[in-house]
Amino acid sequence: MTDRDETIRRIRAALKRRSGRAWSVKGGRGTAWGWIRIDAPPARRTWRHRPRPGYTENTAPGGDRGWEAYDTGDPGGSMGPADRLELAKLLGLELIRDQGVSIAANSDYYREYIDRAEGREPSVIGKPYWD
Repeated sequence: MTDRDETIRRIRAALKRRSGRAWSVKGGRGTAWGWIRIDAPPARRTWRHRPRPGYTENTAPGGDRGWEAYDTGDPGGSMGPADRLELAKLLGLELIRDQGVSIAANSDYYREYIDRAEGREPSVIGKPYWD
């Protein structure tokens, strides 16, 4: 079994080695202590969302279709499309949300994402343990 801190260290090192770029790999706090999040570092998280011109709730039924992503140039937002695409490729995933990847607090998930970050086919796939 791999512990949280060792998992963070291995994922961070593997992503840096394979991409040549730093990635934010952090453990949760409090009740989310065992969870891990992979994201672009804050300096590269410069994307935010704004309403499209002319958007009102009535013109965009179904939620967020009236919103668009844009690069503010200011740190502290969300991951942009290029980082999302690169991280998805590094982890062998089809899609990464702009908030990054959350890894559940479970040794199977830890092993899966160590394998993914190190460029291997996962030896195990984590299974949800919550409702």
